[in-house]
Amino acid sequence: MRVAIVENTAITHHGQVGVALHEAGARITQYRPWRDGLLPEPGSFDGLVVFGGEQSALSDDTHPYLPRLAALMAAEATGGTAVLGICLGAQVMARGLGAENRLDGAREFGWCEVGLSEAGRADPVLGVLPAVFPIFEWHADTFTLPPDTVHLAQSAVAPAQAYRHGRAGYGMQFHFEASRAVVADWTRTFPDLVERIEPGWTEALPRRAAAAGAAADAHGLAIARAWVAQIVAAS
Repeated sequence: MRVAIVENTAITHHGQVGVALHEAGARITQYRPWRDGLLPEPGSFDGLVVFGGEQSALSDDTHPYLPRLAALMAAEATGGTAVLGICLGAQVMARGLGAENRLDGAREFGWCEVGLSEAGRADPVLGVLPAVFPIFEWHADTFTLPPDTVHLAQSAVAPAQAYRHGRAGYGMQFHFEASRAVVADWTRTFPDLVERIEPGWTEALPRRAAAAGAAADAHGLAIARAWVAQIVAAS
């Protein structure tokens, strides 16, 4: 199983996705186009994962590879390859599929409640979750539901929380890869930023992690394993 991982920022945690890939014995190739512009070649992988970043999906001036990444994700998902876009990754794939990217105005941070649509409850990946579940969010941008996709999940702030295109092309706005350990590291690494976004976050983190983090960890790993199974199913 060959999996290409695209990292869009210098500090990227594979988190629960990494756990599931290693359980499956995946051979992983990592790309950091923010540094060198390099992206995976079409057809060189069985699964493609695109993680988040601080830029927007429209930041072509500072990250000129974004249009090529959007086109790659859309084409691979359309062709039936297992593709997974998380946060910025979901926004970039939505761009490639013809959605409207909406910058700022949809801020969510921390463990938030997300609800499945009827299609989400029947989906082979998100259907492993309860109808409403806690999961970690960190974003300000959002997007419209891309054409020819299945709407899978929503929240009160961002109606397009998750969608599927083709057999196994998934865009997920929420950070299901972010276990409690990942969230704690983000908090240590970006203390000033998280305090600006959510005053009192650092002090409240142990309490909030205890309240929702364990369930979110379990949900995130369940999603990751179910998506990795879509790679195996096509092998």
